[in-house]
Amino acid sequence: MDAKYVLGIDLGTTNTVLAYTPLAAEQPTIEVFRVPQLVAPGTVEPNGLLPSFLYIGTAEEAKAGTLDLPWAKGRDFAVGELARRQSAELPHRTVSGAKSWLCYARVDRRQPILPWQAPEEVPKVSPLVASQRYLEHLVAAWESAFPDAPVRQQRVVLTVPASFDASARELTREAALAAGLPEDLVLLEEPQAALYAWLADRGERWRRLLKVGDTLLVCDVGGGTTDLTLVSVGEENGQLYLERRAVGNHLLIGGDNMDLALAHAVAALFAEKGLRLDPWQSVALWHSCRSAKEVLLGPESPDRHPVSVLGRGARLIAKTISVELERAKVLEVIVDGFFPMCKITDKPARRRVSGFLELGLPFETDTAITRHVAAFLTAHGDAAGPVRPTHVLFNGGVFKAEVLRRRLLEVLASWFGAKEAPKLLEGKPDLDFAVARGAAYYGWAKQRGGIRIRGGTARAYYVGIETAGPAVPGAPRPLQALCVVPIGMEEGTETDVPSNEIGLVVGEPAQFRFFSSSVRKQDRPGTLLTHWNPEELVETAPLETMLVRDETVQEPYVPVRFHARITELGMLELWCVSTLSDRRWKLEFSVREEDADLGN
Repeated sequence: MDAKYVLGIDLGTTNTVLAYTPLAAEQPTIEVFRVPQLVAPGTVEPNGLLPSFLYIGTAEEAKAGTLDLPWAKGRDFAVGELARRQSAELPHRTVSGAKSWLCYARVDRRQPILPWQAPEEVPKVSPLVASQRYLEHLVAAWESAFPDAPVRQQRVVLTVPASFDASARELTREAALAAGLPEDLVLLEEPQAALYAWLADRGERWRRLLKVGDTLLVCDVGGGTTDLTLVSVGEENGQLYLERRAVGNHLLIGGDNMDLALAHAVAALFAEKGLRLDPWQSVALWHSCRSAKEVLLGPESPDRHPVSVLGRGARLIAKTISVELERAKVLEVIVDGFFPMCKITDKPARRRVSGFLELGLPFETDTAITRHVAAFLTAHGDAAGPVRPTHVLFNGGVFKAEVLRRRLLEVLASWFGAKEAPKLLEGKPDLDFAVARGAAYYGWAKQRGGIRIRGGTARAYYVGIETAGPAVPGAPRPLQALCVVPIGMEEGTETDVPSNEIGLVVGEPAQFRFFSSSVRKQDRPGTLLTHWNPEELVETAPLETMLVRDETVQEPYVPVRFHARITELGMLELWCVSTLSDRRWKLEFSVREEDADLGN
């Protein structure tokens, strides 16, 4: 059966969205799918947003059927709005931020670790399984509404942060396939998807709004992450084209951090009343502050809004305790705390206040998004100075607050002057849905023809090679980094990597180390680094596996050279080609052990 639709899916930290358009349409007519979901026990309603929350229910709830869906009975978990509401009342049974955990290489993302630090009696799931369940819900809901268009037979575009490394992308893909998405699904960077949504709204008029030499800054601040991307406007054969010029590092700053900062401020208000919150009340307060923030930063917002948490203790069971949060306090905490005025030369603070850190997500030490923007523009500038964007496109739920959009534009104007300040790319006020809509448009344009953003890989990739030499007790051998994929390598292309012969360990367990860089644009395949700046080259998750032995070689290693390939779907393959035989081994930047040791 041929595909009928293109499905664009935004698997967000805070919300998951599905948009779609008929593939045969002469012009895309993009709709947002209203996802049926539990909003209260036993109550199902459709909504364009599927909150990316997973509530882990009890055996009693499963037996009573209160978590059932039209397509699933006996459920002991819930996804969506009910789960989001439960996060404030039962945080120890609610998974949130799974997407942030999915890209955190310092934990085993396949192990059941969420809800993080929940009591032992609460069943846990892995970040991978949580992400899978959000997507499974979308698949089941879609197929219930469109039984003649199974998801596996449609064109599917799934978005990921531009800053996701290859391991996080592969994990996202694994969750998607396990949820029932098709093998040929395409991964698209979220800032590009946001720009595609703007292009879909403008049609051919975008060519009159931009000119050759313009540079667009896409600033995407969502629930869990901040993603920065630069897109330039060029000309070829008299036609304008768009090309992604740079992406930023993965920054764990977003609406979650803002909610947490507000929770600290509100906790002080409770303390003034003589109420000291326990750890789980503090987590519940964090989630409660999310709603208060949205109300107090929204249009026609009140001067104050109540924030409540469930009481604890013998005299407070089943009661709530509340304080009034003022809008002025929210502006102080969020506007000045996360979007402070600063100079273009300012850099984010890296200092830690303690030598001991609680294990958990590596949130940025410096929450000032404006300083991160300054560092990004400086890092991708040249001898003449930082990049000077001509336009700004906002994306992410954080920027639904007009006061935050206005503050960032004010900061940019202070850097470049009023006359050269970036102009705002105006679009539809649908920041919650833009990424999914843009993904659907991209899938349509890929099949039917239309403007596509050039760019290739957002990062350069390197393999770590241990140097030869005498062993020194207690000291590891020096490591070199060989560039195997440059920034901008296009989909569907491949290349031999020039190098000396390299020994590939086979027939025994080995750890393969990989690195990436979003700023070393000068490196080409074969560039060998003996020293590097840790801020330029970042180590990604290592791959531990055992490759099949070559029976024609008696040594524990085989001399090889590398061959790199970027598939049409945007996945990276690294082939180790023997110089002694026709054998070769594929090392995918993957954490799936069962797929890592493919031979021949």
